[in-house]
Amino acid sequence: MKIKRKIIHIDEDKCDGCGQCVPSCAEGAIRIVDGKARLAAEKYCDGLGACLGECPQDALKIVEREAEDFDEKAVEQHLKVAEPPKSKEAPTMACGCPSTQIQSFRRPTPCEEANKPKTQVSSVSALAHWPVQITLVPPTAPFLKGADLLVAADCTPIAYPDFHRDFLKGKTVMVGCPKFDDAEAYVQKFADIFKAAGIKSVTVLTMEVPCCQGLPVIVKKGMAAAGVAVPMSNVVVSLRGEILGTG
Repeated sequence: MKIKRKIIHIDEDKCDGCGQCVPSCAEGAIRIVDGKARLAAEKYCDGLGACLGECPQDALKIVEREAEDFDEKAVEQHLKVAEPPKSKEAPTMACGCPSTQIQSFRRPTPCEEANKPKTQVSSVSALAHWPVQITLVPPTAPFLKGADLLVAADCTPIAYPDFHRDFLKGKTVMVGCPKFDDAEAYVQKFADIFKAAGIKSVTVLTMEVPCCQGLPVIVKKGMAAAGVAVPMSNVVVSLRGEILGTG
């Protein structure tokens, strides 16, 4: 049944698909589809506008128009269907596929690093574990325990030439794309990690493009959902591989 009521309006010309509005909607009314934020269904939007302050492009506003009435029961069912498993770890394929096998690598000792030929120093990988994709890392992974966590947008290692030396060394890394991946699932994943792993610090590394700025928002929301406060910094990299700022 349609009634005249307040509901969110998304200006598709302004929207760049950054996804910052998605985790701010507790009803799960907004989804990123084909690179744009869209209403999953009118009945999921309560019209209260909790998502408004999250849009860097000012593409969201509340309007009054004919729309399906807000349906709280439908929202509950919608969230149950959309909610990612909270306790299940990323499955490991029967064949032992390397993409899902939990692995920790021994770090070189300071003595070993000092004795490497100078020509080899820059080529040494600082990666200390596997997997690295946010989706594949289970909250119970041993390398997360008491870690200094680096959450990197997956374009940053391509743009920043000294990613391993300046950011990855000594850290546990998780990479993903806030624009194309499931932002709500990310929030839940980080909430589970912050609850279970005793993370010591978080560095979020993003590109200067607007769609990347959803990543620190996702991490903060996961932290809030876990009820913890972990020191966090956000570093922004330019398209030409320069550090634009740290916050």
